[in-house]
Amino acid sequence: MEGFLSLCLLVLSFHGFLFWGFGQEDAAVYIVIMKQPPVARHFGEMMDSGISHADSGSFNTLHRQRNFSSTDRNYNSYLLRLQNSLLRRTLRGEKYIKLYSYRYLINGFSVLITFQQADKLLKRREVANVLLDFSVRTATTHTPEFLGLPQGAWIPEGGPEVAGEGIVIGFIDTGIDPTHPSFSDKLSINQFPVPHHFSGICEVMRDFPAGSCNRKLIGARHFAASAIIRGAFNATVDHASPLDSDGHGTHTASIAAGNYGIPVVVSGHHFGNASGMAPHAHIAVYKALYRSFGGFAADVVAAIDQAAQDGVDIISLSITPNRRPPGLATFFNPIDMSLLAAVKAGIFVVQAAGNTGPAPKSMSSFSPWIFTVGASSHDRIYNNYLVLGNNLTISGVGLAPGTDGNLMHPLITATHALKNETTIENELYLHECQDSSLLKKNLIKGKILVCGYSIRYVLGLSSIKQALQTAKDTSAVGIVFYMDPFVIGFQLNPTPMPMPGLIIPSPDDSKVFLQYYNNSLQRGKNAKTIVKFGGVARILGGLKANYSISAPKVMYYSSRGPDPEDNSLVDADILKPNLIAPGNSIWGAWSSLGTESAEFQGEKFAMMSGTSMAAPHVAGLAALIKQKFPNFNPSAIASALSTTATRLDKQGAMIMAQRAYSNPDSTMSPATPFDMGSGFVNATAALDPGLIFESDYGDFLSFLCGINGSAPVVLNYTGQSCLFYTKTGSDLNLPSITIALLNQSRTITRRVTNIANNEYYKVSWSAPYGVSVSASPTRFFIRRGQQQNLTVVLSPTMNSSYASFGGIGIYGSQGHKVFIPLSVVMKTMNKATSDRNN
Repeated sequence: MEGFLSLCLLVLSFHGFLFWGFGQEDAAVYIVIMKQPPVARHFGEMMDSGISHADSGSFNTLHRQRNFSSTDRNYNSYLLRLQNSLLRRTLRGEKYIKLYSYRYLINGFSVLITFQQADKLLKRREVANVLLDFSVRTATTHTPEFLGLPQGAWIPEGGPEVAGEGIVIGFIDTGIDPTHPSFSDKLSINQFPVPHHFSGICEVMRDFPAGSCNRKLIGARHFAASAIIRGAFNATVDHASPLDSDGHGTHTASIAAGNYGIPVVVSGHHFGNASGMAPHAHIAVYKALYRSFGGFAADVVAAIDQAAQDGVDIISLSITPNRRPPGLATFFNPIDMSLLAAVKAGIFVVQAAGNTGPAPKSMSSFSPWIFTVGASSHDRIYNNYLVLGNNLTISGVGLAPGTDGNLMHPLITATHALKNETTIENELYLHECQDSSLLKKNLIKGKILVCGYSIRYVLGLSSIKQALQTAKDTSAVGIVFYMDPFVIGFQLNPTPMPMPGLIIPSPDDSKVFLQYYNNSLQRGKNAKTIVKFGGVARILGGLKANYSISAPKVMYYSSRGPDPEDNSLVDADILKPNLIAPGNSIWGAWSSLGTESAEFQGEKFAMMSGTSMAAPHVAGLAALIKQKFPNFNPSAIASALSTTATRLDKQGAMIMAQRAYSNPDSTMSPATPFDMGSGFVNATAALDPGLIFESDYGDFLSFLCGINGSAPVVLNYTGQSCLFYTKTGSDLNLPSITIALLNQSRTITRRVTNIANNEYYKVSWSAPYGVSVSASPTRFFIRRGQQQNLTVVLSPTMNSSYASFGGIGIYGSQGHKVFIPLSVVMKTMNKATSDRNN
């Protein structure tokens, strides 16, 4: 297998060289979708949603095994022949390179061709669509306790030893480090078999040898053909195997499904034990993102197609497109449409919202069939402090010890410790403390070395580790980094340091610190010579975690709604994000080759921040729901997570959202549904939602058909005609109501299904500002397994272009609480609505 894949890599590289050598300068990778149905749709292996056995109250969607039968394989081979025949006949005598064949969720292929060749293929009657490939990027413990798992969601199934058992989570990311103890199958007393419905394999390569997989890590593949043919792939650093040379994929997999109770030891310090949300779930890895360039849609679509064919239950995507998809609507892109087919096959899909917040419409995950997760803080924080000689205390970050006792130490900047022969040309970066040979060691000895944290640190041109080495080489007692004022909007994680140290993350605090330092210098008569370093300080250690009661809060970088429907930024009637989960300063497993965060290189664990870290929290919690309710389809899982989310923080106050990059905590205001969706995930309540909202593939198809001019695009992607009833986004049976433009009275219907015991429910609501709301019925009784319609009427009461928010609460006599966020953006009154309101 290793030899074959290596040969493929060589052939692709060689063909790429020959291809470009023939002068095909305009060649690019295209994704070609054919009209012939894919394997899954052809044989009707897609789920049928609905309730059966009403007396049992189970949400019965058959979870079909997706392993290939001999008939499947015959049709699969037929599609491959069809694709190859099309290329040969259409491009007879011309050069092209076919990269992937997609046959399970979609029928198509990716191919390196010219624009003219793409046009030829598009004109063939067998072809539905031809799309240009595009790039994607990653969107980058104590959280089980913060989410209440040990005392809540893990209890019903028997604790962490069985939490998630039998559920397979597929990760489309940067790969995995199979040697990490978070993925061992030898640490559990409960020996768990590979689920019978999973048919994936483990690639065997030189750097991913036989035995890398086990009963925990049950599948591992990599996809890089598009990257290789473009010349973006660097085999030395990217690794043509499932091995993670970046760290991101190892981190996200451990958050969702890492083993329970793994000691977190970093830089010689112990920070507790780590666990995934579903520590007994199984992991399947589909590496489609790489350290040096990110990834490409053609490779990601191949990974999605394979994951579905292998039989994963959940797909976790901590990746987003580099730009908003062009075309008629954001939903019509190869990745989202492949994921629609995956959802139809019964796979729950979780995606990171993106890290381009806090601006409105910065959302990078668009479609209603995808569960989109934003990032919040959690209650554990690591802070250390710098106490100055004037008794001023400045907060910093750094996983580091403090200086001894109350003893104050002199401060000295690197630029004030330069050797005499150091030239002025070097001074642009000398303050970063990257080269101890340029500094006077006898001047620094016994002092706290002060270094500048510039954009070069963000770009990887300078490193904390090298500055720490400089401090060690010069016998400094500690190190302090002040923040360059040009470094804004950069999330600074606490960094491990073996010596007393901290980073001042605030440019404003850094300015105060430097002012104290400069004012404390005693200079000679010529004002240039420093005769005494008068500034002193001591460092209070940051190895011990503190716990905040003001958590969670929406992090400034977390992408926000409203959901953009197209590139003109027209708002969709879809709520995004769906909810928020812990994403800030998250401990997770780290690859032995991991380089995404240089400060954790060589460590077994790393602390990372981003919506990349939030999404796998929800993927793991979804595994717990799937374990308890094996017949739940994706919309039922999404509903259980959404309707039970909380809108309050730990102290019972409204969740707040950061509104700016600079000093984000000083800009906070109450979070809206466009910041946090339905709220902060509540793991325990999601396992007992009471009522659920169901949407199926037909509903999503009707929604797509309701977009103006979409009929040919829908036909091209799905092979189905828009000859049926169409829906707007607000008509989808989602656990939220979002209206981009309310210019007349609108009647919205929602249908709930009771999966709990017989119960009485009471309905109440709060109206968005500028909108009148009524709902009926206001009370109802519903038996186990039965359904109930809820009718909501919304009317504008004023003209306004500002979004406003409300909600509908459904409260059960047995303690169930269901919340539906209401969001209305544009409100316009016409004469009829004005007369009614008067």
